[in-house]
Amino acid sequence: MAASILIVDDNEDILQFLTEVLGDTYDLHLATDGKMAQEIMDYEVVDLIISDIMMPEVDGFELCRLVKSNVEYCHIPVVLLTAQNTYKAHIEGLEVGADIYIQKPFLPDLLELQIANLLSNRLKIKAHFASSPFEDVRVMAHSKMDEAFLKKLDEFIRKNIEDPDLDIDQLAEHMNMSRPTLYRKIKSLSSLSPKNLINITRLKKAVRLISQNEFTMFEIAKMVGYTSQSRFNKNFQRYFKVSPTGYIDSLIKDDDDK
Repeated sequence: MAASILIVDDNEDILQFLTEVLGDTYDLHLATDGKMAQEIMDYEVVDLIISDIMMPEVDGFELCRLVKSNVEYCHIPVVLLTAQNTYKAHIEGLEVGADIYIQKPFLPDLLELQIANLLSNRLKIKAHFASSPFEDVRVMAHSKMDEAFLKKLDEFIRKNIEDPDLDIDQLAEHMNMSRPTLYRKIKSLSSLSPKNLINITRLKKAVRLISQNEFTMFEIAKMVGYTSQSRFNKNFQRYFKVSPTGYIDSLIKDDDDK
């Protein structure tokens, strides 16, 4: 699935130009001001924002400051475009949390490469979290606000991990967010649905229990909220590319090699 980019500029020619440059690679949402941009963020999963600085009412600096100071959006990387070729403007862009600051005029290839690198690096982090049994969820945080959000979310899931009915409604209530808002936040941060994030957290807990060598596989599956042993085995294999018994065998082999 293509990444989703929100482009914000009050100049229709620039919107058209960026659509031509990026439209074949990404899913684009277009806004002509900061207010419209916020409305789009409230309803769509946005992976990256490209914003001009000079706009009426809410300019690019204000929009970036809003994004980076709001727990619902702060994980979204922001690219600021500006014709202001001054040291002060560059510093202000960095101070409000911009991830990339590009001066106009710019080469389309440069913009495309910087966007691709930024999204690729984040995708690698997400994939690493999902496939690594011992990786902490906070590896996906891009700010202190994200880190606090993920820590609170993870602690709640682990506290209720034996509940097979744990779902997004319970998470949303605990995080004091609407269901759609929480879904967008988790999806954009991790590329996972809340259901899949819960599953991965269950399986990471299972890995730790397996490593303790104190419980049967049936007991472990139940302890992490699975009512079906076969589903537990299938999900374990799906995320960690090895079966639970295969993981046990690897632990035994490692002990024998020591």
